[in-house]
Amino acid sequence: MTESIYNTIQALTEINSPSGHAEKAIEYVKNEVEELGYATQLTNKGALLITVNGDNDEAQKCITAHVDTLGAMVKEIKEDGRLALDLIGGFHYNAIEGEYCEIETSAGQIYTGTICLHETSVHVYRNNNDIARNSEHMEVRLDEKVNSKSDTESLGINIGDFISFDPRTQLTSSGFIKSRHLDDKASVAMIIEFLKTIKNEKLTLPHTTQFYISNNEEIGYGANASISPKIVEFIAFDMGALGDGQASDEYTVSICAKDSSGPYHKGLREHLVNLCKLNNIPYKVDIYPYYSSDASAALKAGADIRHGLFGAGIESSHALERTHMDSIKATQALLHAYCLAPITQK
Repeated sequence: MTESIYNTIQALTEINSPSGHAEKAIEYVKNEVEELGYATQLTNKGALLITVNGDNDEAQKCITAHVDTLGAMVKEIKEDGRLALDLIGGFHYNAIEGEYCEIETSAGQIYTGTICLHETSVHVYRNNNDIARNSEHMEVRLDEKVNSKSDTESLGINIGDFISFDPRTQLTSSGFIKSRHLDDKASVAMIIEFLKTIKNEKLTLPHTTQFYISNNEEIGYGANASISPKIVEFIAFDMGALGDGQASDEYTVSICAKDSSGPYHKGLREHLVNLCKLNNIPYKVDIYPYYSSDASAALKAGADIRHGLFGAGIESSHALERTHMDSIKATQALLHAYCLAPITQK
């Protein structure tokens, strides 16, 4: 199981899919699940819906995870041929300083580069550690022979071209997965693996369940539309946030009680906790203070749902992220238990 889920996570993280340009990742998931025999549907926004029929078609569940990631766009082509960036998603420049990246032109040409502080060289710029890491000082150094704005433009690079970060995905011998974009491609990989389990073990779900692979979560409106009115419970299958004052860790499944949007549905949260207790799944309940999810977005869009959130504990979120296979396994176990359980009546 370790090799299978890791291979799926790695395949997903290596597909560039910043918010606004996640088509290739959506296509990957679509092909994977259609090979398993599931019918799919693309929304007008480009999200992917996978509906698995269950015994009860009137009271349905929705589980959403997102393939879109943090990224950037070309903001300006500078006079020396380097690129100014504009960030996509909620993170800071220090999280990407020194990172290798790819720039994709509107014609589909890929160029490589490195995200640098303009004043990087300590042999030239004294006290450069004091320089703010912001849009004024951070730029992309292209791996091309360019010395002017016109040199770069001649490559076909333009304002608005997408910039993607090298994921650097690794599985260590101690069981850690290190990579950018585990938020939320680890969850998408777990959904694919669960759909394999449904087919291989010939499972029948108690409720028809819509698996909603969203493509705009990082910018706030991933799975807030195209939701069936039959859906009663809506799970954001996303990451658990780790850090000082947090209960979550890299070895358990994290269940969210509250984030910046407010409390999650109390009865559904208690249902998830009880499933963990009944199935001996290691878990932590936590509050994520600077966080919101596609479940939050669905509520704000007017969906009449009970909303919940759980996922693997992800260290250093929105930067060079890490989790452990123990957390992946615990999260997979809760996904399995939740999908096979009746809808809570609380």
